[in-house]
This record gives sequence, structure tokens and C-alpha cells, in this order.
Amino acid sequence: MLAALVCLVPIGAPARAATVMAQVTANNVKPLLLTKLQDLDLGTVTLGTGVWSNATISLSQGGALSCANANITCTGATTVAQYNIQGSKQNTVYISAPNVTLVNQSDSTQTLTLVTDAPASLVLANSGFPGSNFSIGGSVTLSSTTQAGTYVGTFNVTVDY
Repeated sequence: MLAALVCLVPIGAPARAATVMAQVTANNVKPLLLTKLQDLDLGTVTLGTGVWSNATISLSQGGALSCANANITCTGATTVAQYNIQGSKQNTVYISAPNVTLVNQSDSTQTLTLVTDAPASLVLANSGFPGSNFSIGGSVTLSSTTQAGTYVGTFNVTVDY
């Protein structure tokens, strides 16, 4: 009988459940679409005579050419590289454009380094089309021993939210 009474007596009161509300947020963004609009062209550079070094040619993101060295002459049309990004309005897009190795098309053992001039980021002005444009310039340093020829390289531009 004692066993029957023990079974009828509750051991402890059941725990009461607690409820807490939490807000849930999700930020949905459009995937980024990066399109090249035009290539970078530093024009034609004529090297002067004699022995010299550290003559830098640069083209800013805005398209301003700097060729202020008595040992070089810059001619011809120049263009900045230009890209378009489409994504979600008012989101910051981070841009990566590492330096580029330019290879002489007549002698692949001869190279130059293009030090890129690119924006680190931009805020998208709209969602989707027409997107936002940005430009990349750069600079190369020449010396009297730089071999003549056309130097070509490829940008590796990456964009991310």
C-alpha cells in the first residue's frame, strides 16, 4: 500500500516553459555582374638616349597621363580600363585589381610591372541595370635598358560585397 501512495504523490512540480521573442533579419542582395567596357592603353612611349632609370609613365583612374621625364616621350591615344558592376543599390562593393605583369610580345623574357590604380570600393547607385562604372589606371617604370616592343598583360579584377 505504501508503494501505491508513493506513486500517487508527485515528486516535484513540472517546470513552466519560458518564451522569448527574437527578431529575424535577412538581407537579400542581387548577385554581382562585372563587365569589361574597355581596355587600358598607355599609348606609345619613345625612350631617349643615354643611360638612365626610373622614368615612370602613369595614367590615373580619371584618364590623366603623366609622362614628365626628359628621357621619355609619350604619344598616341590613351584609355583607362573601364568596368561596369551591377548588383543591389546602396551596397558597398569592394574592388581588387592586383598589379599586372606585362610581357614583351617580341621577347617573352622581357617584362614590365603595371602598378594598378583602382578604387578600393564603391557604393552602387542603383539595382541591376545600368549599374555603376569604375575605371582602372596604372603606371610602369622604364629605364634605358628596357627592350623595345609591345608589352601586353591581363587584369584580374575581382568584385565582392
